[in-house]
Amino acid sequence: MKGTALDILKQQLKDSPDLVCQPFLIDGRTCTLFYIPSIVDQAMLQKNIARFLLAESRTGSWDAFRRNLQQGNAFPVVYHSISGPEEASVLVVQGKAVLHVDQTDDFYYFDTVQYQKRSIAESQNELVVTGPQEAFIEDIQSNLSLLRHKIRHPKLKMKEYTIGDYTNTLVYVVYIEGMPKNEVLAEIDSKLQSLSIDGIFGIGYVVEHFKESSTPFPIFQYTERPDAVAASLLEGRVCILMDGAPNAVIAPVTLFSLLQASEDYFQSPFAASWIRTIRFAFSLLSILLPSLYVAITTFHPQVLPAHLLITIASARERIPFSALTEALLMELTFEALREAGMRIPKPVGQTVSIIGGIVIGQAAVQAGIVSAPMVIVVSITGVASYIIPHLELGLIFRMLRFPFLILGGSMGLIGIFAGTFVLYAHLVHLRSFGAPYLQPVAPLVLSDWKDTLLRLSSALMNKRSSAFSRIRHRRR
Repeated sequence: MKGTALDILKQQLKDSPDLVCQPFLIDGRTCTLFYIPSIVDQAMLQKNIARFLLAESRTGSWDAFRRNLQQGNAFPVVYHSISGPEEASVLVVQGKAVLHVDQTDDFYYFDTVQYQKRSIAESQNELVVTGPQEAFIEDIQSNLSLLRHKIRHPKLKMKEYTIGDYTNTLVYVVYIEGMPKNEVLAEIDSKLQSLSIDGIFGIGYVVEHFKESSTPFPIFQYTERPDAVAASLLEGRVCILMDGAPNAVIAPVTLFSLLQASEDYFQSPFAASWIRTIRFAFSLLSILLPSLYVAITTFHPQVLPAHLLITIASARERIPFSALTEALLMELTFEALREAGMRIPKPVGQTVSIIGGIVIGQAAVQAGIVSAPMVIVVSITGVASYIIPHLELGLIFRMLRFPFLILGGSMGLIGIFAGTFVLYAHLVHLRSFGAPYLQPVAPLVLSDWKDTLLRLSSALMNKRSSAFSRIRHRRR
């Protein structure tokens, strides 16, 4: 029926006041161009599409225009035919310009997408003193171009997915051909193909679909740095990028890769190894320090030097609570101050969290609610938790602090040792897309120790980790 396809398209896009339907009369026939001005490149639209349609409307022949249109040479830009008005309506709201040919079911679309976006800026959450300062933004094409700028090789592959019944969000899986393990690519492809959801608005929506419910530990590495993604791809790992998300996720991971920072690779091996040693030590303290303090002062005071024990005992003389209750109150207060500092507007957020912690801690000590040594322990623990580069891993370490506190306060060092054993057993059992979470410790892979606790010279790191890549040798 004449006009049916056009009527269906207009019905699909009704109640869209920002929609433009621009007709062009060519040799007595009408072609209608559909687009939404706020999400298209209007300069490109006018220069390469509308101008040629206007020229055809003045002097063109309908038969010649239709023939050129079907042969793909009617416009100086690439365009594609589509099957019907339903698909055309989806493309229009995605930022494409769609051309309908009068009295036919023919539709053609042009890639004219241009969303509003911010400029490339430096990373806010993964700061480095040396090294690149650029970070991903919310525009997927800009993020892909940042990766292309880092890895200029035809084996850099990108597979596109469209996820979300209503959002139609673009998701890209990026890898270097031949490096990742086939089972990793197969699992990611299978999960993304089977993901059925109304819409996704952050990369976390995708990650949650992969994560096992039996573990709180992250099996992906979040990053907003293109150089970190490029380095991970060269290790044989896989990256997932999403349109609208200013960060990427990398898989597989190990616990030790999550404790590494980009800064480690822009410094000398000696400086990087020293910083890593500090980071690993304080990461353990962020979990165990409060529980060790509570366990020792409650059950094992004999392990402390006499002078230190007298100091702690005198400080706790007026405290009405047990060491466990005192630690739980201080830790919960510190967590609340940390969360408040994140939610309060930036100009006052840090001031409130710092001054609030100092004022509350000092007032609590003077009022005899908590002891000064406990304030010191909680403060050191809080500082230690900030040293973990990966935000989600740091959150898990903060959560683990409370079960260890309860174990230390109820069973002493035996409880802490038992909790440590259970945690270690869980981590040994855990896999991230088949990669052992504790490699190279369990299983023991001595060649991977060159980039674990210490970072040796890059000339000595001539093999990729077997946890990530099926190609071990690096070219030098």
